[in-house]
Formats: sequence, structure tokens, C-alpha cells
Amino acid sequence: MSIIDFDVDTLSGMTPLRLVTYSLGSNLGDRLEYLQGATTLLNATPGMRVTAISSVYETDPVGLLDQPRFLNIIVQAESSLASTVMLERAHAIEEGFDRIRTVRYGPRTIDIDLIAVGDRVINNETLVLPHPRAHERAFVLVPWLEVDPAAELVGRGRVAELVAALDTSGVRRRDDLVVEL
Repeated sequence: MSIIDFDVDTLSGMTPLRLVTYSLGSNLGDRLEYLQGATTLLNATPGMRVTAISSVYETDPVGLLDQPRFLNIIVQAESSLASTVMLERAHAIEEGFDRIRTVRYGPRTIDIDLIAVGDRVINNETLVLPHPRAHERAFVLVPWLEVDPAAELVGRGRVAELVAALDTSGVRRRDDLVVEL
């Protein structure tokens, strides 16, 4: 094999950076503090650097309706980590904030969903990318569109078009609340 056959990143020992999109939500306890703490921990992850944080949105619950309203944000990062490692990190942060998984779509201190990793498509028992329900969730798409107006959800199309097709009445921007680095 000649040197021409090698990828430049392989030769340099560098793993390419990919744009990662996480959706964070909380509807128990100090919701804003949970969002802030999870964002800080994502940014502190070796191999990951947060590049954008959406405004905070207060949203109606989806699935199980009889529960408190959520605060939601989108966090985007650049990362060289494997997609499964990014998902494991999200789960470790949730566990650190006492996330309990007893009721599907139930109340939670923090929920961190890995929505997209560049244009990667993965479908196995551990991970599905892009997130299989992201295209139908206004609480994901509205803040995502804010931080990345040109965003596309692989296999579904432009986020702007997906938002236009959804009922966004249950998603309200909270300019009085801020999550920052």
C-alpha cells in the first residue's frame, strides 16, 4: 500500500471532528440548574467541545401528559469521540443527576438525547442515529433550528421544513433563562 492510499487523518493520528447535536430536557427539581450542570459536564468531556447552546424553551410534556412542563435546550459540540462513547457519556451524566428510568416519557431530573452525529446513520441494539423520533418533536427541532438554521436531519430533510410541518404551540422561548459555558 502506498502513502497515497492512507487517509490524512490516519497518518496524523487525528480523528476527524464531527458536529454533534444533543437535546437536553428537565422537568423535576431545579430544571435550569440541571440543564446548566449537564451542559458544563458535556463541555468538560475529553474529546468534545461545546460550540453552541440554544435559548431555553419551556415545553409541554409529550407522551405522558400529566407531569410538569419541561425546560429544553439544544447543545451542539464538535467531537472526535465514537458515537457510542458520546451516548455513554450522556447516560453517565444523567445517572450523576439521579435520572430514574421507571416510566417511559415520565418526569426526569435530566434527559440527554443524542440526536445526530454529523451525517452518521447507525441502527443497532445500542444506538440509533439520527434519533428515531427527533423529526416529530418540536421541543427538539425548534431550538435546533435556532442554533443551526441550515441544519438537516439525515433521512428526514431540513430542520426548517420539519419545524414548519409541526405544531409548535407547546414550545415557548424563555428569554429570562440562560444556559451558558
